[in-house]
Amino acid sequence: MMAMIFAVEEINCNSSLLPGVKLGYWIMDSCNHIHNSLQALLSLLGHSKAISSVTKANQSSTCLYYSPVPAVIGLASSSPTRAIAQTLGPFNIPLVSYFATCTCLTDKRLYPSFLRTVPSDVFQVRGLVNLVTYFGWFWVGTLGTTDDYSLYGIQAFSIQFRKEGGCVAYHRTIPTSPTVAEIKEIADKLQSSTARVVVVFATEVELLDLLLEVMGTLGFSFPGVNIPGFQEFLLTVRPSPKPGMEFFNMFWEEHFGCKLEFESQRPKDYEANIVDNVTAVCTGSEDLRYTDSSYSDVSQVRISYNVYKAVYTIAHALHKFLKCDSTGLNEGLCEMHNSFANGQFLQDLKMVNFTNQFDEKIYFDSNGEPVPLYDIVNWQESSKDKISFIKVGSYDGSVPQGQQLKIVKNTIVWTKKQSQVPVSQCSAPCPPGSRQATRQGEPKCCFDCLPCADGEISNQTGSSECTKCPEYFWSDKEKVKCVAGEEEFLSFSDTMGIILVALTLLGFLLTTIITIVFHSFRFTPIVKANNSEISFLLLLSLKLCFLCSLVFIGQPSWWTCRLRQAAFGISFVLCLSCLLVKTIVVLLAFRTNVPGSRGRKLFGTSQQRILIICATAPQICLCSGWVLGAPPFPFRNPNYQALTGKIVVECKEPWPPGFYLLLGYIGLLAFVCLLLAFFGRKLPDTFNEAKFISFSMLIFWAVWISFIPAYVSSPGKFSVAVEIFAILASSFGLLLCIFVPKCYIILLHPERNIKKGMTGKYQR
Repeated sequence: MMAMIFAVEEINCNSSLLPGVKLGYWIMDSCNHIHNSLQALLSLLGHSKAISSVTKANQSSTCLYYSPVPAVIGLASSSPTRAIAQTLGPFNIPLVSYFATCTCLTDKRLYPSFLRTVPSDVFQVRGLVNLVTYFGWFWVGTLGTTDDYSLYGIQAFSIQFRKEGGCVAYHRTIPTSPTVAEIKEIADKLQSSTARVVVVFATEVELLDLLLEVMGTLGFSFPGVNIPGFQEFLLTVRPSPKPGMEFFNMFWEEHFGCKLEFESQRPKDYEANIVDNVTAVCTGSEDLRYTDSSYSDVSQVRISYNVYKAVYTIAHALHKFLKCDSTGLNEGLCEMHNSFANGQFLQDLKMVNFTNQFDEKIYFDSNGEPVPLYDIVNWQESSKDKISFIKVGSYDGSVPQGQQLKIVKNTIVWTKKQSQVPVSQCSAPCPPGSRQATRQGEPKCCFDCLPCADGEISNQTGSSECTKCPEYFWSDKEKVKCVAGEEEFLSFSDTMGIILVALTLLGFLLTTIITIVFHSFRFTPIVKANNSEISFLLLLSLKLCFLCSLVFIGQPSWWTCRLRQAAFGISFVLCLSCLLVKTIVVLLAFRTNVPGSRGRKLFGTSQQRILIICATAPQICLCSGWVLGAPPFPFRNPNYQALTGKIVVECKEPWPPGFYLLLGYIGLLAFVCLLLAFFGRKLPDTFNEAKFISFSMLIFWAVWISFIPAYVSSPGKFSVAVEIFAILASSFGLLLCIFVPKCYIILLHPERNIKKGMTGKYQR
């Protein structure tokens, strides 16, 4: 109130602003209540009409005799301000508030004539969200009152705070007239919550008692300035029985603990409990300079500065409205015949744009809002057990995002005088290598930390999701970075690879030994039987069968991928072709004794060779076409990373039917061999080779029938191991069943290695 009076008097003494015009004022008390505010407004408007009639008769140049009240400054609270603004709107009478910040007042359809010198809660909410997130507070409580400022402010804050990832733990409401017990109860609830930060929308008066319970508070306040001459003005004011001094007289009595002699000037409903039992009489000459009070401490006025700016904006708007800068007959003076009824003054007020003595640019945006500037202040307890407000930062809503908030951390005094920034969280942020998993039925700020799955990482604290590693990469042990995936293949250094190589070499060595034995005894009946040339070709094909398994071991390359299946398929077909010829020879051998049989003559050595070539040729053609048309190639298969964490290096077959056709042809020859050998199993021969061929084919079929499901279901390098095992097992089966019995006779029972022994005529 005194700041408004000071500003009016300062303008009236300024010859460059509103020359020839004197501003007046009428002060009414709203009691911070809607009903009282409307009653005061009607009284103010009625009083202005009476003033108009008096000044009109006098034709005084110091007053605007033809106008109603051109503008109203107020109110402090949002709820009564809404009622007054809605009332004044249809009449185009401006209402300039210095402290009503509710976002609801931005609606120009309801409040077309409302402006303010205090930023809207929209900016305060943005600033608060920036402030709490700046300190890492994402788990907070909210505290408010029952007025519109609090309700709308907390609602807007909660919505925007949740968008930034924050959570509101609880909300508490301060009663209109709280008792000490109620304040204590609220304070206890705040202290017991896991949320160590409380966001409050309330006035200083409502918060004062609560702040005494929970010190260390940060808050948004309006920029403070030191208005030159204002303190001297306040200190020179004295109590007076004149109208309009009632408020100051009350302050004087309460401050000095005495009673003024002109008690009749005190309102009837005023009760000054402080001075009820005081007998001292105020002289009015007491000196405020020697007392300590917030009244005389104007080193950094804030709300009063908003009032000061409101008066000056109205004065500048009047200066333009009255054409005080025009030239003509009244050059240097203002025109006194403009009407306030047409809304032109409201438009001029909205278009105000000037820079005041504090280098602050004063203007309104399209919503009647000023530049959103705030000081961030810290409630600090002084040595005299009093609360002082220390500026620790600022917020400017007009600058780009990221530059709006400025904080000086080392000047902040936290709760219980701590130096560290308090931590307010429902759950501690998850460390790198893990992710947040929200607990069911709880806010998203309350979560458990789960380690990232294999192949996923999180390299930041508080990650809500784990990131999957790119193809051919895998997570490290800590799950914080992706590393090149470990390649896996059946290598020669693996235990399994060593065993398979040993078996391969063993098979090759046995086959070589048997070949040597057969060559040494090549002229004996048991070797010469069934064409020794086929036996040596069969041994050669078995060597190739053993050796082809080595191509499957080691890292797949361009040439091994092309060679492995072709070598396997041709070697086995050659082997089976030899067995097929041997089986046919055995069957035809016992038909030569049948009269008229020409089978032995028709199936001589040349025919046997032709049959082997004809049986092997289709496989050679199939393998050649497969390798040339759609050759297998090395491929890094990431499909097993989820299970093993490794990249399987394998030979990819672009034409899968090729392998199954190859295997199918081998199976066809094996079936024909088994069928013919089965027919000759009971031939009357002491050494019936057909019987051993049957055994070898049964082993061959058992191995390869079990191979197919095992091969399909085995992952990665194990599928290669299964195929090698099948090759070795079937090769050993053929070697042992066909050649070991003959070696047994050659080496251990040479007496049976005679022609009679072979035909069954030999007797032991």
